[in-house]
Amino acid sequence: MSEVLVTQINESKHPNDGSFLQTPFWCTFKSRHGWTYRRFSVDGNECAVLNRNFCKGLFSIAYVPLFPKVSDKDPSSLAENLCKTAEALKPYLPANTIAIRFDPDLIFDTPEERDAFNIEFKTAAKKNGLNIKKNRTDIQPPDSTQIDLTCTAEQILEKMHSKWRYNIRLSERKGVTIKKYSRNCLNMSEKVDKFYELTNETNARDGNSSHAKSYYLDLLKFSSDEIELGKDSPLVTLYIAEHEGQEIASIMTLFSHDEAIYLYGASSNRKRNLMPNHLLQWTAMQDAKAYGSKYYDMYGMPPEGKDENHPMHGLYMFKANFGGKNIHRPGSFDIKLKAVYRLYSAAEKLRAFWHKVVLKKIRGR
Repeated sequence: MSEVLVTQINESKHPNDGSFLQTPFWCTFKSRHGWTYRRFSVDGNECAVLNRNFCKGLFSIAYVPLFPKVSDKDPSSLAENLCKTAEALKPYLPANTIAIRFDPDLIFDTPEERDAFNIEFKTAAKKNGLNIKKNRTDIQPPDSTQIDLTCTAEQILEKMHSKWRYNIRLSERKGVTIKKYSRNCLNMSEKVDKFYELTNETNARDGNSSHAKSYYLDLLKFSSDEIELGKDSPLVTLYIAEHEGQEIASIMTLFSHDEAIYLYGASSNRKRNLMPNHLLQWTAMQDAKAYGSKYYDMYGMPPEGKDENHPMHGLYMFKANFGGKNIHRPGSFDIKLKAVYRLYSAAEKLRAFWHKVVLKKIRGR
């Protein structure tokens, strides 16, 4: 494989295409919340690289989300390509960068196929003496489901589980209404307050964590401001389901040329029998189709969960039954640049164990 050609660029030629994680909009937004951001041409393909400082700037991690786009599912070829890309990027990154983390845009049809690839990747990297490893902690959700929006609304509904179509109609029949907030609505701050109340209620129920309230408000305002300035930026919208004056569920979405993303969601413990979450998702799907997005990504789900005894059975069924195509990505791969990365990696594993295992047991989950 030939050397990778990298040059730094100042302006994107395609600012609203591809994954939202690679858009100037998203990367600039993340730079308002603790990251730095650089843009490159990598063998002619645009690539965003984010850096995050730790320990008061003592060291940083470079992160390359959903890049490169991979069609050849050869683990040896991918390992070599990522290592050469990292080597070419290294001179442009801050001197305190201890590792480069890639989330390659590679999709498998089943979790078994993906898991087999990751095993082969590890073997190939070791055999070829490559300085790369699969990280145990993935940054982006490796498993998701995507609803095709290029067909008619009737066809989208037809692909759903019949109970999901019934739940949408039930929610409408029971008087649930969906309100939408974007593009500098006058009461945006007040509505984000309500979204955050629902988020805290959801976290207490499910043992999740979330961003600060200011993060969600800034995301909505930044999207609105960029669009008002005439920039080709994704549209971020807050949807709130109401019933008899009560706000009972909410989601936040992002629409771009290629994709619509279900970013965040929250719901009350009250009136869950009215199925507001089904109506929220269906409303967002219709809006995304009208916007021109090609598919609606639920952005995260268990790799499997059809078994009723599976701990994530409910979440899996809720997302899978909207009739999308389940996708499975390999996750995050790290290339070490400095020896101190080993300490960071160990601390990261410990943190993940604390949050995903210890705290859930303490909370009885």
